[in-house]
Amino acid sequence: MKKEEIYLWDIKRILFGQAPPGFLIEVFIRSLIIYVAAIVLMRWLGKRMNGQLTIVEYAVMVVMGATVSVPMQIPDRGLLQGFVVMLCILLFLRGINWIAFHNGRFEKLVQGEASILIKDGVLNLKELNRTKISQQQVFEMLRAKQIYHLGKVKRLYLEACGIFSVYQEEQPKPGLPLFPPDDKSLLEEKTSRNAPVVCINCGTIKPDDKEDISCTNCGNNEWTKAIV
Repeated sequence: MKKEEIYLWDIKRILFGQAPPGFLIEVFIRSLIIYVAAIVLMRWLGKRMNGQLTIVEYAVMVVMGATVSVPMQIPDRGLLQGFVVMLCILLFLRGINWIAFHNGRFEKLVQGEASILIKDGVLNLKELNRTKISQQQVFEMLRAKQIYHLGKVKRLYLEACGIFSVYQEEQPKPGLPLFPPDDKSLLEEKTSRNAPVVCINCGTIKPDDKEDISCTNCGNNEWTKAIV
């Protein structure tokens, strides 16, 4: 459109664009066809599309969103172009999955792999930094699973699809409290005088015979009472 054709109170242009009002019926029919085709495509893509998505499957969803909008709304674009693109998406994903099934390196390249965020009750700070997960995000997730100190956690994995998996200790040991910093009254209630001291940054237990030292794991020199 030319700029002279655009003015604020052009209600017809704002509501219908340059297409005639009758095109709304065609939009309805186009949308219905694309919607049915999208459901069929999602069924062909497999059950994984109904669960937690991987990076590749997220990319498929984004591309599909950009693809189906054009043939539904633009009058000078046919439906066949959208069908071809959706078919290509199906073939690409099936091809990637087939290659990943037969090649472990390729699978790690496109799907990623799990990261260990907690090992034996101690935060893996390097992995937290690499995966851009904050300490408080980890603590929040553990509290939601009724875990209130790191001594209960044998392993915490960040799966390739972005979800957390927790493997708990059979016999919990003393660990860093996971209560919010402002909840000091509950922290005092849950700790005891004879409890060991742990690093407030990573959860490493401080040696009993040492006094003013830095954490052997992260170099931090702030400590707090552990929960037993």
